Amino acid sequence: MSSPSSAIVRAENLTKHYGKQCVVDRISFAIGRGEFCGILGPNGAGKTTTLKMLLGNTPFSGGKLQVLGHPIPQQARAVRAHIGVVPQADNLDPDLTVVENLRVYGRYFGLKPVEVAKRMPQLLAFSALEEKAGARISHLSGGMKRRLSIARALINQPQLLILDEPTTGLDPQIRQNIWQLLRQLQKEGITLIITTHYMDEAERLCGRIILMDHGRILADQTPQELVRGHIEPHVLEIHGSGMAAWQKANPLESPIRCEQIGESCFYYGADLSDLVRTLDGWPSLRYSFRPANLEDVFLKMTGRELRDA
Repeated sequence: MSSPSSAIVRAENLTKHYGKQCVVDRISFAIGRGEFCGILGPNGAGKTTTLKMLLGNTPFSGGKLQVLGHPIPQQARAVRAHIGVVPQADNLDPDLTVVENLRVYGRYFGLKPVEVAKRMPQLLAFSALEEKAGARISHLSGGMKRRLSIARALINQPQLLILDEPTTGLDPQIRQNIWQLLRQLQKEGITLIITTHYMDEAERLCGRIILMDHGRILADQTPQELVRGHIEPHVLEIHGSGMAAWQKANPLESPIRCEQIGESCFYYGADLSDLVRTLDGWPSLRYSFRPANLEDVFLKMTGRELRDA
């Protein structure tokens, strides 16, 4: 947790109501300069509303909020001049070229044409779009559009970059490429806040996770601390037509924990080696045996029920 004096974002008892519904419930946190922080949670957890309040786009119902040392919402407009935002859905202008999109976005921040022109080569190189500088948006691949959206968010040289599910719908190769770009930005000293439904993405990128559900913060730790402190070390997942017979032949012993989800059973424990060995001779069963990860923590703390978007 960052100290208040070094915090880029500081929220105290931040609250938001829509009518009688409380969507953000007295949350407090501080994000320090240069941190890469993930705000995670299922649909309806309050993540998006929290980000909107950070940007000054949604008024809050209670509490205090400072971003870049300025009170929100009083100085929200001045603060937004130093923030970059990458929305979940690309909102690039399809009728303009790559360079024209960057140029027009620069005008929103009041940048002079000479300033934008000076930054253009660096942004094109960063996003590996030099050869596509004159191409219209409709001629770009999904990965190119996401890289351009990130480059566009850097046009004002922000101190804070907020990314809302930046790799949704992208294939694994493009996701890896985006990850490298974001790591590079953190090395350059930019503070990053990301929301994502990909737990492997959060686990690899973020030095810190704020896990939310029902408008409250459930945990605020590093990914490693979350896994060590909130879930058993190992997971065994089993499925197949012989499941019932295998379970009858191998009654569960504590301290092993079991969850049955549909046709699959998940076993959690510190030592599952004896249980794994019982699977020899059961060819109808398929299983995976692995260390616990952030997704296991997420599901344990927020539940497995389906949430509407």
